[in-house]
Amino acid sequence: MKKIDLFYATNRNHEGRDRWNPKSYGPKFSSNGHYNLRFGEISIEYDENKVQKYLDKKFKGDRVGDGEGLSSYLTGQAKKSNVEAYKDDTPDVDAPLALTKNPSTKMFRAVKEYMMDSTDVVVFIHGFNVDWYEAVGSALSLEFMLNRNKIDGEDSIKVILFTWPSNGKMMKNAAYKSDRHDARDSAQAIARGFLKLRDFLLTLRLDARQKNDRLCNQEMHLVCHSMGNFVLQNAVQAMIEFSDGQKLSRLFKHIFLCAPDIDDNVLEPDEAMGRLHELARYVSIYYNEDDIAMYLSDYTKGNAERLGHSGNARLAEVHNKIHQIDCSETVKGFVEHNYFLWATVNDDIRKSILGVSFRDESRNRKQLGSSREWEIV
Repeated sequence: MKKIDLFYATNRNHEGRDRWNPKSYGPKFSSNGHYNLRFGEISIEYDENKVQKYLDKKFKGDRVGDGEGLSSYLTGQAKKSNVEAYKDDTPDVDAPLALTKNPSTKMFRAVKEYMMDSTDVVVFIHGFNVDWYEAVGSALSLEFMLNRNKIDGEDSIKVILFTWPSNGKMMKNAAYKSDRHDARDSAQAIARGFLKLRDFLLTLRLDARQKNDRLCNQEMHLVCHSMGNFVLQNAVQAMIEFSDGQKLSRLFKHIFLCAPDIDDNVLEPDEAMGRLHELARYVSIYYNEDDIAMYLSDYTKGNAERLGHSGNARLAEVHNKIHQIDCSETVKGFVEHNYFLWATVNDDIRKSILGVSFRDESRNRKQLGSSREWEIV
C-alpha cells in the first residue's frame, strides 16, 4: 500500500471530541459559524495496482481513464484514514498572532514546498450532494487523473480541496435547496480563503525582493464542479465587497467551470460573475447538453437556463478571456455530470494547465463558430 496526502480547507463541522484531530467532517457548518475556515491534511493509503487499473481503463475509441470509478475507490479509502487539522491558537491569545503562525499560512507554506519542485496547484470546489469522504475521494481522483500521462520534464499537479457542507444525501428538492443555501452561505468562507491566499502571495513577493525567500514560478488554478460554481459565484460577490471597489487580484492562471449549475448569463457585465475574469488569465466552461443534473436544476427547481447545459446565453457579451467547450458528443453514453474526472475531458483540462495551445492538434477539440467556442471530439 502507498500513501498520498491531501491538503484541505473547510467550513464543515468537525466530528469527534477533538476539533484538531477530528474523525471526519459533517454536513453542517463549523460550530464557529459558516465563515469559519479550518485547514489541515488527510493521508490515505491506496493500492497502486487498483488505482492504475482505473487510470488505464479504456472506453470506446481512444478514451482512457475512469476518474469516476477511481473516486469511488478513494472515497472508501478515505473512511479508513487519519485527519490532521492545523491548530488555530488565535482564540487563546490576547495579542495578534504572527502571520507565520496562522493555520492558513502553515498550509500555504507546505503547498509552496510542492510548488518549488515544479508542481502546479489546483484548488478544487465540489458540487451538490457530496459528503466529506466523497469530497476527499473526488479531489484525490482529480489529482491522479491530471497526472496520469505525465512524462519526464513536465510539471506535476497537486490538488487542494475546499469542501463545504453539502448534505451528501438525496432528498429530492429538499436536499437541493438545502445545499444551495449552504453553498451561498459558504461564500464568505471561500472569499476569506482567497484573500488569505492573496495576502500570502504578496508576502512571498515582498520576501523575495528582500532576498529572504525564493519564488517558485509555478501557477495556481481553480476547478469548480456543479454547485461548487454557485459557491464561487457568491464568493466573487463577497470579494468585490471586501475589495471596496478595487480590481480583484489575479490569483489563478486558469479557472475551470465544470458542469456549472449557475445561470447562463451570469458571466455578462453587471451580472453576479461579471468580474470573475479578474481572478484569472483564462476561464474555461465545460458543458454537456445531455447532463440530467442540469435538466433537474432547470426544470424541476425553477432555475433559469443553466450554464452547464449549453454554455453562455450570449458568448459575445462576456469577457474575451472566457472560452466554452462543448463536451456533449464525446461524453455521450459514458458519463453525464462528472465528466471533468473522465478520459478526454480531464486530459483537455490537463493540457490547459500545462500551457498547451488551445489550437494544438493533441487536444482533440475543434473550433466552432467563434474563436472562443470549442467542441471536444
